[in-house]
Amino acid sequence: MRVAFFGTPLWAVPVLEALHRHHRVVLVVTQPDKPKGRGLRPAPSPVAQYALEHGLPLLKPERLRRNREFLEAFRASGPEVAVTAAYGKVLPKEVLEVPPWGFLNLHPSLLPKYRGPAPVPWALIRGEKETGVVIMKTEEGLDTGPLYAAWRTEILPEEDAHALSERLRDKGVELLLQVLEDLPHLTPTPQEGEASYAPLLTKEEGRVRFAESAEAIYNRHRGVQPWPGSHFFHGGKRVKVLKMRPEPGEGEPGVVQAVDREGVLVGTGEGIIRLLEVQPEGRRPMPAADWARGYGVGPGTRLD
Repeated sequence: MRVAFFGTPLWAVPVLEALHRHHRVVLVVTQPDKPKGRGLRPAPSPVAQYALEHGLPLLKPERLRRNREFLEAFRASGPEVAVTAAYGKVLPKEVLEVPPWGFLNLHPSLLPKYRGPAPVPWALIRGEKETGVVIMKTEEGLDTGPLYAAWRTEILPEEDAHALSERLRDKGVELLLQVLEDLPHLTPTPQEGEASYAPLLTKEEGRVRFAESAEAIYNRHRGVQPWPGSHFFHGGKRVKVLKMRPEPGEGEPGVVQAVDREGVLVGTGEGIIRLLEVQPEGRRPMPAADWARGYGVGPGTRLD
């Protein structure tokens, strides 16, 4: 099919790659270049970089709504269908109406659960035991469209947001290719169940909340990987937590209970959290036990 693709981050590149292999990509649309690196020079998104390297037609509009120049170029590319994967902008009605078969969206949650831009992190933070990926027909509402296909899976006990996102994406690519193959014969079905929203993460979402249970702390830690990552404060300085695990036990929330060769045990609202690897502000990653020895952290020390 003649496919237009809308996407931006590295996560979306394998989706574009699969479409390029199996269909004719007539246009790639991505976010404008953004400042990166120490010099803050404008750099293309990973999707833009792939399109440039493979000679695919590329547009990077600042906005889509009431953008006549973009709309004319989109129409001129003649897409039969369009696919979105983590594009990052809301699609207005005039854009949605261009492809005869509409827009398909690869979304890594079991809609209507976790509509919005960060479904995988919030599924982990909220302690979900299962999730999935769907191929949805895009409407004007936020992830409200009917579903062409869905796949359900258990969340693995130590899976973080990065690993789970990639696993769901890869299965989503399989579903997407099958839906495109069968599209003329498919009828999407309306979403069923209670809707929930998954907003973008903020840096504050990564702060370790020691008053919560050890399990909830660990779930949050998994959900905020790779960004913003977990952190707490000691002596007014931010300390990143790179590895942790929940353990049975009890202690005052945020107070160090013990330090041993394997790590630092900290009390929580329920259970103990063992800090295994940390990174103090301005320093390299190190075993939590080494950090404790070097920074005078021992039983009774309070972490915020």
